[in-house]
Amino acid sequence: MAGAAGRVVRRWYPNVLRSSLQVPALQLHVSKTAMRASQKDFESALSQVKLLKDPGNEVKLKLYALYKQATEGPCNTPKPGVFDLINKAKWDAWNALGSLPKETARQNYVDLVSGLSSSSDSSSQVKPEADRKQPGYETLVVTYEDSITKIMMNRPAKKNAVTTQMYNEIMLALKAASKDDSAITVLTGIL
Repeated sequence: MAGAAGRVVRRWYPNVLRSSLQVPALQLHVSKTAMRASQKDFESALSQVKLLKDPGNEVKLKLYALYKQATEGPCNTPKPGVFDLINKAKWDAWNALGSLPKETARQNYVDLVSGLSSSSDSSSQVKPEADRKQPGYETLVVTYEDSITKIMMNRPAKKNAVTTQMYNEIMLALKAASKDDSAITVLTGIL
């Protein structure tokens, strides 16, 4: 019965079908290749992603979220604590996918990896920003890489006990991080 209804719609309303396929947002989900990534394609993408150069933290989070969604479905773990920054970022990325079907997540993962591998093959690829040490701090080492500012306490002989000078430098480093394009700022000690 559904087949007959489809034939009637295609015969009597061809413009309706054609116009709905021209909407860019729908084209991804209606095209013939969409949602056709097999398990073999997914596993191939998993092995291919290990061979890529570091794509940056944002892309890694997207890959992580799509992988988790494709293998486990919607986010089902409790939200990590505030101070567990890495796992919280992973959880946020996965949870943001909502109820995206596993098949769509698998296809999006394969598409993203193939896009990354084709862009890494091109010679015009922009290399990620190098690790930069911020000058002007005596008790801290402040670096910036991949939209992450890392503030490290640099007094290992004193077990990184916070002094007034270190506190003032931490405040300056945090203010500087709030004004640049950092997505995350991490404060840690050097061991």
